[in-house]
Amino acid sequence: MAAAFLVFGIILGIYVLVYYNFIKGKQCRSDTCLKGKTAIVTASAGIGKVTALDLAKRGARVILACRVQETGEAAVYDIRKLSGNNEVLFMKLDLASLSSVRSFCKTFLNSEPRLDILINNAGIQDYGKTADGFNMMFGVNHLGHFLLTHLLLDRLKACNPSRIIVLASSLYSRGKIDFGNLNPPSDKLTHIFQSYCDSKLANVLFVRELANRLQGTDVTCYAVHPGVVQTNLSRSLPHWIQIISFPLVWLFLRSPADGAQTSIYCAVQEGIEMYSGRYFANCQVKQVQSHARDDAVAKKLWEVSERLTGQVN
Repeated sequence: MAAAFLVFGIILGIYVLVYYNFIKGKQCRSDTCLKGKTAIVTASAGIGKVTALDLAKRGARVILACRVQETGEAAVYDIRKLSGNNEVLFMKLDLASLSSVRSFCKTFLNSEPRLDILINNAGIQDYGKTADGFNMMFGVNHLGHFLLTHLLLDRLKACNPSRIIVLASSLYSRGKIDFGNLNPPSDKLTHIFQSYCDSKLANVLFVRELANRLQGTDVTCYAVHPGVVQTNLSRSLPHWIQIISFPLVWLFLRSPADGAQTSIYCAVQEGIEMYSGRYFANCQVKQVQSHARDDAVAKKLWEVSERLTGQVN
């Protein structure tokens, strides 16, 4: 029995060392106050909810933009209670519908005079098509946030200095942008994984081109890798995959609180403006692979996205 406890203690000690040195990640240490600022976070759970809570604790007016009213309002209640900040609101936004994105922006711009921080946090890993017929991950993870950002840019410019944060992923490295097939099928697990990687590469390239277009405006933008986090991102995958994989990997996943740290850092940290358009992980700027630094592809993706979202004819 004593030997068993000793072995358990050694294993636990090794796990704690591994977790705090390799899994947990760096924490945002900034004490920036956001009193008088307004932020939008596209989420109602996971990383987005934790991010919104942090911004609310700093005094910001926070708009939780999400699809399901019940979960959005429940998140608002929790954040108000935990932060002591009653300026936390729900606004309906379905990123799988471009008309919903336009409706959200119209409502927001008509009711809110400021926008200082836009956090494009929501993401999906799912089968099927959006309401507009796009591959679900390309439509939600890229096009929905592209249009949202596009329609809110003037308000962000008017309230500068302001910031845009886009939740990407290190899986951008496996992504590719095939302009001849931006709307691939997503009816198999391999298709879903590849489409997710492609959408994360689109996020990184979007931020790169956005930074080029924002030069001289005092609006900055950042792509963020949160780490491998315990979220409901894969909630739509088959249950047997979730049941088999979860017990095997949960010990090595970051908590949503740890996963939110780099988003928070890029939203509030002073002195990072020179890194606009860059990719951050563990609260520090990182170099991306060459295919994610291709300015010609980034520019073309922007122009194609404008056409697909109806911003140009």
